[in-house]
Amino acid sequence: MILIVLQTVFAAATLVFLITLGLAWRRQPCAPSVEGFVVSAVANFFDTLGIGNFATTTPYLKFRRLTANDGLIPATMMVGYALPTVTEAFVFTNAVKVDPVLLVVSIASCVGGAIVGVVVAARLPVNPIRVVMGLGLLVAAVCFSLSNLGMMPPGGTATSLAPLPFAIVVAASFAFGILVNLGVGNFAPTLVLVSLLGMDPRAAFPIMMGSGALLVLVAGIRIIRTRPLNLPLVLGMSLGGIPAVLVAAFIVKSLPITQLRWGVVAVVTYAAAVMLHAALTGGRVPDPAEAASS
Repeated sequence: MILIVLQTVFAAATLVFLITLGLAWRRQPCAPSVEGFVVSAVANFFDTLGIGNFATTTPYLKFRRLTANDGLIPATMMVGYALPTVTEAFVFTNAVKVDPVLLVVSIASCVGGAIVGVVVAARLPVNPIRVVMGLGLLVAAVCFSLSNLGMMPPGGTATSLAPLPFAIVVAASFAFGILVNLGVGNFAPTLVLVSLLGMDPRAAFPIMMGSGALLVLVAGIRIIRTRPLNLPLVLGMSLGGIPAVLVAAFIVKSLPITQLRWGVVAVVTYAAAVMLHAALTGGRVPDPAEAASS
């Protein structure tokens, strides 16, 4: 019942998004961009594996100058990747067994944190947080590697948690939502957290994808109504990501647990490198929570 309610929320938000996008297309009829289709297919394949599509797409759009200016890159990605992201949410909430109460409360907590973080994040020291998170993820990657090699106790395969670790995940999800506003993605930290608490790493995917879907859909609806967009590019990105998500989701579901844990190592290491690079260069990864409020 809880999952039905959650997926009904996804469906309602998706319907509003589709109507809004359809009205934009009616005002400006156009064909989807083939380049946008290909870029989205590649980026969302890896996004489904846990490697965020914003970080991989931003430099490409900037290099190719596919938007009127660099300031429109975040808005373009949020609208273009809304449908692939909600596809991820539907697939993983259906396919991955996880405590539905934990799932819904964690998603709500992350979304709430992202909304609060629009105001709070402006007062936080961005680069020190990125350095701490990046180094923490590197340590976690090393620990996971040692576990996979049999040099430390392996992670668990649980799909639910006792009250204390349950509360830890919910509280951490709220914090991760706040940090989204600083360009610190919630994918890798969520993977690390649930694995350290003894859960199957797959359990992180519905939580990650569900919160991401709601944030991007809400932001996308507002952006379509208020911002100038490269509509052919957005349509291509919207269509290209969906089949890629379905292929990658099948891989995630079918991987043996040991191989999946090595995949976690790769994702966490990549995320740590992105965070540390952003801290050193002063770069910033755009986020849907902030766009939704602008």
